[in-house]
Amino acid sequence: MFMGEFQHQLDAKGRMIVPAKFREQLTEHFVITRGLDKCLFGYTLDEWAIIEEKLKALPLTKKDARKFMRMFFSGAVEVEVDKQGRINIPKHLMEYAGLSKEATVVGVSSRIEIWDRAQWHHFYEATEDEFETIAEDLIDFDL
Repeated sequence: MFMGEFQHQLDAKGRMIVPAKFREQLTEHFVITRGLDKCLFGYTLDEWAIIEEKLKALPLTKKDARKFMRMFFSGAVEVEVDKQGRINIPKHLMEYAGLSKEATVVGVSSRIEIWDRAQWHHFYEATEDEFETIAEDLIDFDL
């Protein structure tokens, strides 16, 4: 399980250190793709296989399902952690997430999220005051 929030820098080539606490779970190879809310999602290869199977079950007759699958899978890349613990984030994903020099990496249960630090701060500030209301709305899920 991934949890926590970590601040990291991106270099001019789009390389970013993967938080040490996440590296062991992610292993040397994992998948990153377009996420929701203008961040990137990162999955272990095992989790990626589960996600892929679930998404294959979406009906191709539904326009929104086709759109989602196109965006999700066309952005996906398998990345490799180098000897310094870094990954290289492709330009198209950096542009999608608005990544510049400073990133926030967040653990969200079965995935990691990579955010531009300013975007994460904006999201966090906007959501912090709603946290209890959101929790109340999720009561039906037995949390």
